[in-house]
Amino acid sequence: MKKILFALVLIFCMGNIASAQVKTTVTTKTKSPTSVKVKTVTATKMKADGTPDMRYTKNKGKVKGPKKADGTADMRYKANKVN
Repeated sequence: MKKILFALVLIFCMGNIASAQVKTTVTTKTKSPTSVKVKTVTATKMKADGTPDMRYTKNKGKVKGPKKADGTADMRYKANKVN
């Protein structure tokens, strides 16, 4: 009984590990239930590992709120906070 239970748990864990590498896309439904729009966000220049290359100005985030004297975002203000 223990061997069967161990085998089932092992199969379950391997299935979860295999499904963890699946890419997900953002989908939004329109008014009609049959049509689905897929939005993908891509930056103009990407590095070899797939992350945006931050040397280009299009890939850099815009600062909405006040800035410090050196030009970086002042994180004391709510407009500059991520969450």
